[in-house]
Amino acid sequence: MQRSRGLLVIVTGPSAVGKGAICRALLERTPGVRFSVSMTTRPPRPGERHGVEYYFVTKEEFEREIQSGGLLEWAEVYGNYYGTPRRQVEEALERGEDIILDIDLVGANTVKAKYPDAVSVFVIPPSMAELHARIRKRGSESEEAVQRRLQEAPRWVEQGLTYQYVVVNDDLDKAVAQLQAILIAEKCRTSRQGGQLIRRLLERGSIEDDEPSDHR
Repeated sequence: MQRSRGLLVIVTGPSAVGKGAICRALLERTPGVRFSVSMTTRPPRPGERHGVEYYFVTKEEFEREIQSGGLLEWAEVYGNYYGTPRRQVEEALERGEDIILDIDLVGANTVKAKYPDAVSVFVIPPSMAELHARIRKRGSESEEAVQRRLQEAPRWVEQGLTYQYVVVNDDLDKAVAQLQAILIAEKCRTSRQGGQLIRRLLERGSIEDDEPSDHR
C-alpha cells in the first residue's frame, strides 16, 4: 500500500499540566511516532538536554530563524522565544512519519490555523487546585511568574473548547492510552488510511500488498 502522509499531532494545554510527560511516555510505547524538538531561548531546566527536550539557542540565533522563515510557528511567552523548526516537520510528514508537537497554546493555535488537517489534543488537569500545585512544584520560576501563570490558568483552560480532543492528565498510563487511541482512530478515517484501504480493496480485490508492508 502506498504510504500516506504522516499525522501532525498538536498536544498542548495550560502551563505545568504535564503534556511533556505524556508525549515522552507515548514515544517510548508507540513505534513510528516522532517528537518534534522545539527551539527556545529560555535556559535549560534541571535534567533537560540540548537537542532532546529543546534546542537551546540565543535570542540572536532565534531571530535569525524567524527572518529566514525557518520556523513553523513561534511566539514569545513570558519573555522567552519558543518555536518549531519547519524543515524537520515537513520532511518527516512526507516520509509518512507521525509527528508530535508538544507546544504552548500560542504556537498550537498558529499551527492549527496553518494545518487544518492537524490532530489537536488539549491536556487538562483533574482540578484547578492540582494545576496550581504543579505550577508551584516546578520551582523554576520567580514568584511573579508563578502568580502570572496562576492568574492566566482559567483563560488558558477555556481555549481547550476549540480543540478536537481532550485528555485528562490524572493518571499517566491512562492519559497515554487515550492519546494512543486518538492516533489509531485518526488513521482509520476515510480521509486518511481508511479511504486508501477501500480504494485498494475495490481496485485489487484485497487490501494486502504484493510485498510485505508494515501497514502504518
